[in-house]
Amino acid sequence: MSDSTIQDGGTVTLDAPTAPVSSPPRLKTKYHDDIKANLQEQLGLGNVMQVPALVKIVINMGVGKATQQPSLLEGAVADLTLIAGQKPIVTKAKTSIAGFKLREGQAIGTKVTLRGDRMWEFADRLISVVLPRIRDFRGVRDKLDGRGNYSLGLSEQSVFPEIDFDKLEATQGMDITFVTTAPDDERGYWLLKELGMPFVARETATQGRKS
Repeated sequence: MSDSTIQDGGTVTLDAPTAPVSSPPRLKTKYHDDIKANLQEQLGLGNVMQVPALVKIVINMGVGKATQQPSLLEGAVADLTLIAGQKPIVTKAKTSIAGFKLREGQAIGTKVTLRGDRMWEFADRLISVVLPRIRDFRGVRDKLDGRGNYSLGLSEQSVFPEIDFDKLEATQGMDITFVTTAPDDERGYWLLKELGMPFVARETATQGRKS
């Protein structure tokens, strides 16, 4: 809203509108205020610049049936836009595969890369709201990619509260990848754990693999 001032001579001028001040994402603030110091001590790092950080989150939806039913891709793009708060790009086949009737350049999916505040907001929402909504949820496996990055898969988009289940044309799964600055899986694991990622307890996971 603009503020008005009266100058000499009775002239009324309008000041520039004041932009609303938005508070930083909750998880971002927690990382900088608490988690960084905790990780530095826990990992025995001499320099705070060595503390691992979250760089970006990539959400990918593969829509193989879009080659026969283009409306499925349109729905996936719309759903991912709601989920991420950012318009995704359409991914296309890099090569032709005759057995799947797939031609090079055909649209086969959609993905979005989140950075900055959108990344932090999505991570907080996924960890605090979405994963606990999954039926019989008991945590996620702690298998990283060998370079400190972590991916998890969701079987359907309806676990996100932004999606209206009654309006879904089709159930669509997705892969979500957390890209970090961690040089190895151990540091990546502790970064994500401190951020709240609900990893299955390592003892429980080991017992599950043995049984």
